[in-house]
Amino acid sequence: MSEKIRIDKSTSLLVLTGAGVSAESGIPTFRASADGLWEKHRIEDVASPEGFAEDPAMVWRFYSERRAKAKSVAPNPGHHALASLEEQLGDRFMLATQNVDGLHGRAGSKRVVEIHGSLFKTRCSRCDREPFADETVYGHDEVPGCGRCASEGGSSLLRPHIVWFGEMLDPVDLHKISRFMSNANKLLFVAAGTSGAVYPAAGFVQTARRYGGQTILVNQEAADNGGQFHRWIQGRSGEVLPSLFDVE
Repeated sequence: MSEKIRIDKSTSLLVLTGAGVSAESGIPTFRASADGLWEKHRIEDVASPEGFAEDPAMVWRFYSERRAKAKSVAPNPGHHALASLEEQLGDRFMLATQNVDGLHGRAGSKRVVEIHGSLFKTRCSRCDREPFADETVYGHDEVPGCGRCASEGGSSLLRPHIVWFGEMLDPVDLHKISRFMSNANKLLFVAAGTSGAVYPAAGFVQTARRYGGQTILVNQEAADNGGQFHRWIQGRSGEVLPSLFDVE
């Protein structure tokens, strides 16, 4: 194990987590199969506005399966280590995650920005109704409708609260993350379990460096943007994170 990273009383810690962290709990990565297919369908067919418009029942079947899988697994030591860091650092801690499975929240993390949305939230595909908690695993061909639209004489379908291919991340979430970095007296940015291939999250390391932050990658394999970090600690996040930090 490499030497511990010291976090003093003036340091703010921003952590970005990706699919590798969830994979250690048994959640398959989004493109688990080598050919990027699900039931012989392209992933884009079940994770895009166009795919939803074409076959909403298939999309809901895909996400219901993912909900069921996420419910069946537990947070791992990496999740718990980050929750413990938050308890110690308070407002000097922020967790941005690309994962949608809710495992960080189940581990106790509260200052979490789910930049790609949440498996366990649903929203209307048409109206401005706020996304709401929903853990329902829908039946094979079940497609839920929006009750608010129905009560107003309209008709629309509910959709998973997930950022799909072709959609933009919520600018409010990106602003929270940018503001956290800009307000830090001394910034430490740690990315864990991420391929570094998906933007804009893959660009957080560049932003952190512009703000003078130290940047560390914790990953089993080299990331696409690995050369932009000051340091790479090779290993599984669940094994590295629990003993990586020394908090004053």
